[in-house]
Amino acid sequence: MNHTTLHTTLHTTLISTSELASALQSATPPVVLDCSGDTSDPDIGRRAYDAGHLPGAHHVHMGHTLSGPRTGDNGRNPLPDALMFLQAMSALGVSTDRPVVAYDNSGGLYAARLWWMLRWIGHENVAVLDGGLGAWKAAGLPLTAEASPRPTPAPLKTRPSLSKVVGHETLRANIDEPRWLVLDARGADRFRGENETLDPKGGHIPGARNRPFRDNLQADGRFKPAAVLRAEFEALLDGRPPEAVVNQCGSGVSACHNLLAMEVAGLGGAALYPGSWSEWCARPGAPIATGTD
Repeated sequence: MNHTTLHTTLHTTLISTSELASALQSATPPVVLDCSGDTSDPDIGRRAYDAGHLPGAHHVHMGHTLSGPRTGDNGRNPLPDALMFLQAMSALGVSTDRPVVAYDNSGGLYAARLWWMLRWIGHENVAVLDGGLGAWKAAGLPLTAEASPRPTPAPLKTRPSLSKVVGHETLRANIDEPRWLVLDARGADRFRGENETLDPKGGHIPGARNRPFRDNLQADGRFKPAAVLRAEFEALLDGRPPEAVVNQCGSGVSACHNLLAMEVAGLGGAALYPGSWSEWCARPGAPIATGTD
């Protein structure tokens, strides 16, 4: 975890339940955003939020806010227009200097996407609640089913991006002239090309290595210690710097979990392939590998 004292404490990766509970009692509490969701049901996240959420939290919809329009060959969850996303965050009360905490009920899967996207528009003071809704409940902290008051829109400036993006053509060229190490955050079966139910073709990008995002978590749903994550990722990187790594998954969501884990491990600087496998397998002629890496 990264701590720096400015006007408020700067959290740039994870925040614990106790730290968040304390921050919510301060004179300048963070904006808390509930990212609960499920790719199998686009509205399940809102229903979960309505059933019980952190006091003052606002719901962020995966499909409406954290994704843009599909074209048929840009993946299942393409990035939205950056300015439109910035405006959506501003409408939720996110200002240039105000901290943000994201959480969900899925091990940080969707919260990490929001974490990455806020960094994408240059907002550094954003963290994921370690352990999410489950950890908050386990700590005996309060939930509410009452709708949060409508937020006051806040001034949010465009700033230099803190995230890196790599596109399809770059990774096509990477197969013949390897420059990037590609890490795939999907489960091992889908990586091998088995049990593919979300995309029309199974398999993985040739040369990619598999790092299922759930390997970043302990049994209680919290992230593994930084030293453990660092050792596991360094074993995958095999001497490469994190700046030479591209993270991808099925649609650019769980890859952000790996990016967060790398940041926790002190291995920042890796890139995201936003279209990921759902874009790759939809592009004509894109080579496909199956089996283990």
